[in-house]
Amino acid sequence: MRNLIAGSALLALSFTLSAAEPEKAAVRIGVITSLSGPAAHSGAQMKAGIDTWLRLNNATAAGRRIEVLYRDDTGPQADVAKRLATELVSRDRADILAGFIFTPNAMAAASVADRAKRPLVVMNAAASGITKRSPYVTRTSYTIAQSVVPLAQWAHKTGSRRVYSIVADYAPGLDGEEWFDRTFRAAGGTIAGSVRAPLATVDYSAFVQRIKDAKPDAVHVFLPNGQPMVSFMKAWRDKGMDRAGIRFLGGEGWADQDVLAQAGEGLQGIHTAGFYTYSRPGADNARFREAFAKTVGGRFEPNFLAASAYDGMALIAATLEKTRGSTDGPAFMRAVKGYSAASPRGTVTIDAATNDIVQTIYIRRIDKVNGAFVANEIDRYDAVKDPVKN
Repeated sequence: MRNLIAGSALLALSFTLSAAEPEKAAVRIGVITSLSGPAAHSGAQMKAGIDTWLRLNNATAAGRRIEVLYRDDTGPQADVAKRLATELVSRDRADILAGFIFTPNAMAAASVADRAKRPLVVMNAAASGITKRSPYVTRTSYTIAQSVVPLAQWAHKTGSRRVYSIVADYAPGLDGEEWFDRTFRAAGGTIAGSVRAPLATVDYSAFVQRIKDAKPDAVHVFLPNGQPMVSFMKAWRDKGMDRAGIRFLGGEGWADQDVLAQAGEGLQGIHTAGFYTYSRPGADNARFREAFAKTVGGRFEPNFLAASAYDGMALIAATLEKTRGSTDGPAFMRAVKGYSAASPRGTVTIDAATNDIVQTIYIRRIDKVNGAFVANEIDRYDAVKDPVKN
């Protein structure tokens, strides 16, 4: 009887001690994105992708609560992003940095992450050089070269021989120009001409006229997603280019809901290359779209920023499981290497050599179905690495 009483007392004590154990501190993720300004819709997409993951996973990973600290960079403001990253690390004790719509902002924050030895997960910014800035940087979006190289290969394979190139005059646009042109020429094609449009351009009529005068059989276009694409398509239609028999080759963003809804009939039959569009088939994407709709109250469909932000959270969670909840920078980045998982876009992997994403790039054609424009996948290039780092 004494042994039974003693055992019961010990058991009661153990329960008391367990109940008194403090809860593990939350993992704090500082997300720098655009919540106001011209890129606010892109920021809303990124935030909704993150919030969808949090809601589906009870905002926990590896037994630790996940706390997200959102900060507004207001647009492509490298100084602002660097200040926000510094404050998140030093004042707010963020364990991980994430987000970044714009390349200059990601570059600036990478220097902060490097000094602080904090992991940084890029959820959009697409210049190849970002992941070279620090061993603490990884990416779940894409690089421009990663999408335009398959596009150029596909264009030549399917008959294009003379392409005119127009890109926005900033780092991702220059990457797009360089890698499309280089790949297309290597395949035997000719670049009929090229132009770089200032980022502040609102009327593309003069640029489209140059394309029309050059009489190429195709045009490669790289612009920031959203309103610039809508404005370009207005000029494209006004100049009659949608009836001129010139094949349109675009990158990510042309298949987003807001562009499809606003750009009009000129979109019919254009071709785009990218890693995600909300209309892509598959059970993983269907589940993601259903959950995303609940997050945003059905106000808009997810675009590629939402998908890469969602996948960024999945990567962070899976890595925390490997590290048993530790956010130690070197340990976290060792665990990131070789990450592979199913995603709304297909299988995604992190290249162990570069910390950059490996994924399928889809060639899509914009078609009108039941009165609405949708992106149909017509070809694919699997396990594409960033060619800049190969």
